Amino acid sequence: MPVKCRAAIAKGNGDFTIENIVVNEPREDEVLVAIKAAGLCHTDYDSLNWGKPLILGHEGAGVVRAIGKDVKDIQVGDAVILNWATPCNNCFQCILGNQHLCENNSPVVAGSNGYTEGHAHLEGSLWKGNPIERSFNIGTLSEYTLVKASAVVKNISAGMSFASASIISCGIMTGYGSVVNSAKVKPNSSVVVLGTGGVGLSVIQGAKLSKASMIIAIDINEHRLAMAKKFGATNVILASKEDKGLLKAAEAVKFLTTGRGADYAFECTAVPELGAAPLAMVRNAGTAVQVSGIEQEITIDMNLFEWDKIYINPLYGGCKPQEDFPKIIEHYEAGELKLDEMITQTYNLHQLQDAFDDMLAGKNAKGVILFD
Repeated sequence: MPVKCRAAIAKGNGDFTIENIVVNEPREDEVLVAIKAAGLCHTDYDSLNWGKPLILGHEGAGVVRAIGKDVKDIQVGDAVILNWATPCNNCFQCILGNQHLCENNSPVVAGSNGYTEGHAHLEGSLWKGNPIERSFNIGTLSEYTLVKASAVVKNISAGMSFASASIISCGIMTGYGSVVNSAKVKPNSSVVVLGTGGVGLSVIQGAKLSKASMIIAIDINEHRLAMAKKFGATNVILASKEDKGLLKAAEAVKFLTTGRGADYAFECTAVPELGAAPLAMVRNAGTAVQVSGIEQEITIDMNLFEWDKIYINPLYGGCKPQEDFPKIIEHYEAGELKLDEMITQTYNLHQLQDAFDDMLAGKNAKGVILFD
């Protein structure tokens, strides 16, 4: 039977509304999930202006309520974490091991069929009687959602709350994976993290798990820098908004790293003007990583590349959901990775505007929407 529920609907013009939708029964390879918690990030706010109506949200955790006849490894009643990198396991990129770049299912890779035949059918969710897209094909700011079975990972931790599980979906995975999978940070190395919101704190934790000897956090927000220390930063630099390209902060980094610069630097601000900033932080032959997904055109002084520096732009931390999520859960259970502490505030669905406001004001590491 179709399910009627409440969901946050982006209007496409910067606004949203909380309205009733209908979620249909799962097809053969689909799963119906009752969402219990949904993490919130800046991409959710950006999606308000994507020029089309869609169900908001791309971080979430919940309980399976129904499955299609071809679903084998997921059962009704399973606690699951959702992910938006849903591999087909057959395309060129999947065969190479790049499941996050799937050419058939990805909602972000150019040329993918991710919003049509490649994923859960658009008729799966109806708003005012018409099909409506789910953000990143999962639309977690809804009491129920319909997704491909490949979009869910079992939450094998009995002690993890749905709130903590939900933020693994994107923010934690992106930061942790950018360190562990993409940059492959080495033990005893030095790491700089530009921006210490949820993703930046996850980079810090990934660097700590990788046994980096120095982790330097840079931000313009003193409160966030204090939080960065709690999550593993060994040094902090309070930057100024007037510091163009963070070049003065880069000098402070060089002072801390015997004049050379750091081995790795991760940009986590989503500020286009800082897209080149990590290059100023790293030594010759160091690695700069653009984590936050800047897509605007930027200008880079090629002197920043001197010499032999590497600049990478990973997507979703090179995520392989069925492998990486269990590893994150293992680190959490071992007390090596903080998730509960990452959640600054929780809200209900009707407090979504408050959650956005707090996020934009820099009050939260992560805000989470809880569902009854």
